[in-house]
Parts: sequence; C-alpha cells; structure tokens
Amino acid sequence: MMNSTAPMMTPGAIRLTALPPLSLYIHFPWCARKCPYCDFNSYQARAGIPEGAYLDALRLDLETALPQIWGRRVHTVFIGGGTPSLLSADGMERLLSDVRALLPLDPEAEITMEANPGTFESGKFKAFRDSGINRLSVGIQSFNSRLLRQLGRIHDGDEARLAVEIAHQYFDNFNLDLMYALPSQTLREAQDDIDIALDFAPPHLSIYHLTLEQGTAFAKQPPHGMPDDEASADMQDMIREQTSAAGYWHYEVSAYAQPGRRARHNLNYWRFGDYLGIGPGAHSKISFPDRIVRQMRFMQPKAYIEQAMQRMPVQEEIAVAPQDLAFEFMLNALRLTDGFATSLFTERTGLPLIALEKTLLQAEEKGLLVRDQVTTRPTELGRRFLNDLQQMFLQEPAAS
Repeated sequence: MMNSTAPMMTPGAIRLTALPPLSLYIHFPWCARKCPYCDFNSYQARAGIPEGAYLDALRLDLETALPQIWGRRVHTVFIGGGTPSLLSADGMERLLSDVRALLPLDPEAEITMEANPGTFESGKFKAFRDSGINRLSVGIQSFNSRLLRQLGRIHDGDEARLAVEIAHQYFDNFNLDLMYALPSQTLREAQDDIDIALDFAPPHLSIYHLTLEQGTAFAKQPPHGMPDDEASADMQDMIREQTSAAGYWHYEVSAYAQPGRRARHNLNYWRFGDYLGIGPGAHSKISFPDRIVRQMRFMQPKAYIEQAMQRMPVQEEIAVAPQDLAFEFMLNALRLTDGFATSLFTERTGLPLIALEKTLLQAEEKGLLVRDQVTTRPTELGRRFLNDLQQMFLQEPAAS
C-alpha cells in the first residue's frame, strides 16, 4: 500500500494556474441482487447491510482526505452504487449531515442519488428529498417485463412506471437510465421504451448500449439473441431522432437533456474536473499546482471499513505522468458533442496545447475533429468513431 501523502511531496512536472471544480462521489456497494451485465463494484446484500459501521467508515474516510482538498468548495455530490436507495432515510440524513459538516458545500450544489425500481417507497423518497437529495437517477433499463427478466432485474414494467411516478412526485430534477440492444430486443420494443420514457418528460435521459463487460456473468455466458451491429445502429438512429423531436439535446455519447438540465456532476468528469471518491473501490482525481493525483479505495466493503477505521482507506495512489495527461483529457472531453473550450486543455492539464498540434492536424485531416480559436470538438464522423479519435492521442508526447 502506498503512503497517501507520497505523491504530494514530490516535485511535479506541470503547472496549474488554478485548480478545477471539485465534486464528491460516494459509493454504496450493496444491491438487492447483482445483475449479470453489471461490472460496477457491487455486492448482493445477503446478510444485510452494516449501515452504522459503513457510515462511520465514510465519515473517517472523508476526514482523512480533507488535507488534500482543504478549503476547496464542492459543487456536486453523487451517491452511486450498488443501490444507494437501500440506505435508510435516517442513514441518508446522517450521511449528508456529515458531508455538510466536513466540506464547504456550494449552496446550489447538485446532489444526486441513484435508485432502482423495487426499492421505491413514497415516504422514504420524500425523506431522501428532505435530507438534501435534489436529483434522482433511476435505473429503469427497460419498461418491458420480459426484457427486464432477461437482464436479471428485480423489478418489472409496472414497478418501473411506478418508480418514475414517485420520482416525478418528489423531485423536480431526475434522470432515467435506459439500455438498448438487449437480448432478443426488437426495434419496436426499443422504440416503445423510448416512447414511454419520453411520455414522463424526464429532465435527463442516459441511454446505454448493452455491452458484455469483462468479468460479468454475461461475458462468461453471453445471452442468446443479441442484436447485430446493423440492428443496434437502427436503434441508435431511432433514439437520436425520437429524443431530438422531443426537445432533448444529445450533448454526450449516452446523455440527453432538456434545455438547462445537463448533469453537472458528469459534466465535471468530462471536462477533466476534480473529484474525491469515498467508499469501496471509489476513484479520485485530485489536482495540485504541480501534479494530478489518482487514487482508488479498497474494493471489498469489509476491507474498506477496516482500513477506513485506521484512517488508511486508500489502496492505490499515483501521480499521473505528464505524457499521459493529453490522452486522459481527450478520453473525457471528446465525449461531449460540443467538445471543449480550447483554453480548457491547458487550464486542466498544465500543458501547452501546441504539444498536440501534430495529432490535432491529423484528426482534422481525417474529418474526425474541427476547431477554431475558441472550441475543439468532434465531428459527426468523429463521434461515430470516437474510440479511434481518442486513441490518436494515446502516444502523443506531452511538453513539460
């Protein structure tokens, strides 16, 4: 295990004139049942949830991290999982009270909690809102009960609709997570899911192509009837057309928003902002004037709680090498349809953009990217072949 202060004591090779905005991510690792497609750090709560010990550990983790972010205002909070809505109402109140007591939280901070249908209780979600949650992200995936069973979800189509109704009742700002290219899913079924979602007029939609991630049950035993590339492309075109007609802006690879409703927490990631992650397996990116540090907490909940109690929750910590910063920045920023302000690269990496000139010219010549004095953004072709565009920056030598 690496000493949590070691990278900060070594002179760095970059110079940041200002630190980027800071977000807080809080991981809740338990869920009612592990879905076969899920590669997140989550565990089925077979023996219950050690809520008190876990909240103690989170507070100690946050206290231990304070010297690294001292005095910096937190602009967004995201409580993800797992299924954070399994936390009790009192537990959520305690968690957010600890956050407010320890951090200078922006009065207008976006505070998001993930929730899954099947865990929705009207009174409990009212209490979540009263504790300070002001944005909900609901893991619908589909409104089709047959497809939900194939995905291993614990809810059915009726429960999915009920969850959205409760979200609508208590939260002005909420997101619906949907998936497409599901096993045996037809174009008509995919369109039905989008139509039902749009009927609820959610401020934000996240719509993901199902992928068989390494280490998941689906990767080990792929489900039958996966749509081919042509069928998936037809679904993607339909989604783009339907959401656009309904007034949603496709502002990121998988994100669609009504005007003024983009996800502020995720935007901070994509713009290469900073984030402190607490909880099992949580990742952090923290900038200092002369270096950028990445951390990962212990992954197993039991080990994490034990280590946090000893004020040693960080399992891995590295200072990002300057030559890796260009790729890391582009890996995030090029996901945005509007790209990024050209000046943002130097602001967030401490490196001159001229270091990328050769690769930028090559990307322009291939029609993957356009830029002017103000903005750099992917073209429609670049968005279609985003992985290829991002990979162009992987070997780019960075200037110091």
